[in-house]
Amino acid sequence: MYLITVCGNLLIILAITLDSHLHTPMYFFLSNLSFSDICITSTTVPKMLVNLQTQSQAISFEGCIMQMHFFIVFASLENFLLAVMAYDRFVAICHPLHYTVIMNPQLCMLMVVVCWILSVLHALLQSLMVLRLSFCTDLEIPHFFCELNQVVQLACSDTSPNDMVMYFTSVLLGGGPLAGILYSYSKIVSSICAISSAQGKYKAFSTCASHLSHQRNKIKC
Repeated sequence: MYLITVCGNLLIILAITLDSHLHTPMYFFLSNLSFSDICITSTTVPKMLVNLQTQSQAISFEGCIMQMHFFIVFASLENFLLAVMAYDRFVAICHPLHYTVIMNPQLCMLMVVVCWILSVLHALLQSLMVLRLSFCTDLEIPHFFCELNQVVQLACSDTSPNDMVMYFTSVLLGGGPLAGILYSYSKIVSSICAISSAQGKYKAFSTCASHLSHQRNKIKC
């Protein structure tokens, strides 16, 4: 399943790169989302497979922090990219005549760069907050990877600042993109319902298929 995930996303990136007809904002964001899928899977599954093969579940403290850091980076990146893709479909369906002007290459690149910056800063904040904690010896994480909340719960020192930061960032960085996605698709649904022909409705809805499929897979995971 890991190889299928990696190869499938690599094929998506390769197809988008080689086909000039796919050099559009929607597929540009989709290629970045596929890259994020590869990375977030690769931060956890290879180590899990090694543990299963060697029958050893140990991981160093440094390795645990790195795994947690990169997982947060790419999990946050996926959330931001899904919100950006929702905005892209909102502009395409609700403002089709201005789409090429609004979603120009410079704006698309800027949005992706901002997504990366916010994701890295979020992960760096959480990692630094964990590093300030004191841990006892012989720790056991009830998870197949170093998940942030599980690691914090194992600390011997006061974790209230960490809990507050986790709560605040979850609301801000999780609720923000979710609100953007819901708002964009509420406007999209309203615009599609206003289309008179069934063919027009189907064509408008089909342009959101790639984003909806990734959103569904993310929810299932």
